[in-house]
Amino acid sequence: MIQTVVIAPSLAGRAGLRTLLNAAEDVDVTGEAASLDTLPAVRQPVDVLVLMAGGEEISRLADWLPADEPSPAVLLLTDVPADGETLLTLPLRAWGLLPTDCSEEALITTLYALDLGLIVGDAAQMQPLLTTPTRRAETSDSANTALTERELEVLTLLADGLANKQISAVLNISEHTVKFHVSSIYTKLDVSNRAEAVRQGIQLGWIMV
Repeated sequence: MIQTVVIAPSLAGRAGLRTLLNAAEDVDVTGEAASLDTLPAVRQPVDVLVLMAGGEEISRLADWLPADEPSPAVLLLTDVPADGETLLTLPLRAWGLLPTDCSEEALITTLYALDLGLIVGDAAQMQPLLTTPTRRAETSDSANTALTERELEVLTLLADGLANKQISAVLNISEHTVKFHVSSIYTKLDVSNRAEAVRQGIQLGWIMV
């Protein structure tokens, strides 16, 4: 079950999103609020945060993200693509960007993709973000970003050919946490699959062959 929280300033916006999301298979809206500041405590970990808000609300994301557990994926619904620039600077396991009038199919499909750890969204909105100076600077420096001790362990097990479920058993962590670490490794190394991550790890001397 994908645990989802909805943030939208209007009651109608929250009600509409809640209805659409709860009607989808394997999706459960566990919390909702007009803003992150007024969000009640959520008992279960949040898999995907659906945020229909402007730049000021988006700027609060950094303070809202949990510090001691994997961050949720964030789906931003906005008609101002530049609002998504903040997402590039946050330690998110996945994020997506859609216009506020997106179809039900696009909303649900994107939600499922985010739960899998993908970056996805409307092509017209995503294109400017992926070529911003911030993004270019991040990718050019990514190979110089050191991995954490746990990420190095995960990368080594990836090199051994283990699947996420097997890595979860070896390290005694959840499969969800493994996906979070794999996504972080991909981001830091600026790669898109396991083979590229392992190759980078070997080139940087992090994996012995």
